Amino acid sequence: MITFGLDLIFAILAIIAFGMSVWALVHALRTPANAFIAAGKLQKKWWLLILGLGTLFAFATAWGYFGASGLARLNIFAIASVIAAGVYLADVKPAVQGMGKGGSNGPYGPW
Repeated sequence: MITFGLDLIFAILAIIAFGMSVWALVHALRTPANAFIAAGKLQKKWWLLILGLGTLFAFATAWGYFGASGLARLNIFAIASVIAAGVYLADVKPAVQGMGKGGSNGPYGPW
C-alpha cells in the first residue's frame, strides 16, 4: 500500500517534470537566436541541446512509470532535467521574453 502511494507520487512528479521540460524547450525553439545574445545568456543552440536532453530524460523517467521497468527510478538525469528547465524558465525566459519580436512599441503599447 505504501509502495503504491509512493509510486503514484513519483509518477505524478515525473509527469510534471516532463511537462516543465517540454514547456521550456518549446519556448526556446520559438525564441529568436539573437534574443539570447542580446540578453547576455548562453547561445540558443546550447539551450536547445540542454533542454532537449533534459526533455528526453524526463520523458524516459515518466514513461518508466507506465511500462518500461528499468526507467522508473529517480536518477541524477531526471533531477538535472528539472534543474535545467527551472533555470531556463526562471532566468533565461524573462530575459529574452520581449526581444526580437520586431515592431515599434510606444509608451502605451505597440503601434
